[in-house]
Amino acid sequence: MPRAWGILLGTWAYALTHLVLLADRPAGLLAGAALTAVVLLAVVLALHAAAGVGAPRAGRAVALRARARRRRVPRQVDPDAAGRPRPRAPGAHPSAA
Repeated sequence: MPRAWGILLGTWAYALTHLVLLADRPAGLLAGAALTAVVLLAVVLALHAAAGVGAPRAGRAVALRARARRRRVPRQVDPDAAGRPRPRAPGAHPSAA
């Protein structure tokens, strides 16, 4: 699609250049062409913005929901259970492990 827009834009610029060179009053023709270009640009940007609004957010929402479903509640670990060493405060010397 970008290639088609480039060809269309190039053809339009070529035709506009020749019309301006051959016209009796090129200022009026150039002003009309500029106004047309601004209107077309606004329409293209509005269509692009409308098409892009729903897609990324919907995909992100689906991904976040799936991630939330995969998460589990962390295990409750009793630090005083048998066989578990007690946590120690850091000493003056770093441990060998």
